[in-house]
Amino acid sequence: MRDRDWALDPALRARHTAFERYFAGVMPPGHELPPRLHQAMRYGALAPGKRVRPLLVLAACEAVGGRWRDALPAAAAIECVHAFSLVHDDLPAMDDDDYRRGRLTTHKKYGEALGLLAGDALLALAFEELVRLIARGVTAARAAEAVRVLARASGSRELIAGQVLDLEAERRRPDARGVRDIHERKTGALIAAALELGALAGGGRARMRATFARLGRSLGLAFQIHDDLLNRDSSLARLGKRAGTDQARGKATWPAAVGEERALRDRVRLFARVRRAIDRLGPRAHRLALLVDAIARRER
Repeated sequence: MRDRDWALDPALRARHTAFERYFAGVMPPGHELPPRLHQAMRYGALAPGKRVRPLLVLAACEAVGGRWRDALPAAAAIECVHAFSLVHDDLPAMDDDDYRRGRLTTHKKYGEALGLLAGDALLALAFEELVRLIARGVTAARAAEAVRVLARASGSRELIAGQVLDLEAERRRPDARGVRDIHERKTGALIAAALELGALAGGGRARMRATFARLGRSLGLAFQIHDDLLNRDSSLARLGKRAGTDQARGKATWPAAVGEERALRDRVRLFARVRRAIDRLGPRAHRLALLVDAIARRER
């Protein structure tokens, strides 16, 4: 996504700006002991990004009738986990990437040890943030449930499981079922958690939370198929990281498993399914619909 996508809706752009301001305040100051660690955390987390997951939190909160500002701690928590996953994914032991979001990866800037520790610290900070939901009027029971949701989404059954499956699948012939397992865990679980956390912060009932969790899985798969296609056809200047790396490493991607033509069709079909589901949620989900449209249009 580019800045112009937010210009299509002033309220969505305002939420993006408010989140950036809040998130910068969440990060420990770069001068605080140990300064290099906190600088590395800020570098990895505050790099210019799409902020898809935190904006999904805010939009989901609104969609269930909540006040989006009450969900800012949950939005920060989800972005901390996302930043942790990117910092660790880029390490030499994982994907060994040199560039992320148009600049050197965290471990290239600060060294492998600080890259690893900065990722660990971002993960810990995520759960500290979720407790701050209580100060926003969210009940302690809902805040505790938010901790459970995010812990599961980022743990050995979901996000980290997806990374393990991704590593194990390298240089092997990919199949659609195996790639779907990777994408639903590595990408879908955190997007589903974003929507569920927003519903929790906004006071949504259990049934609505379950609906958002299912919706997030489909959106996550669509998002990752789109990302696979971008990695295949884009460039460093446009994508913010080296293009073609998935093919070079023999990654299990959706186009590699089913072919580019079907991947293009599946992307369109999945985004359309998500939009239909959002339309059924009613007018309060308007911002969520606009956000999904922007995600489907993204070029990086």
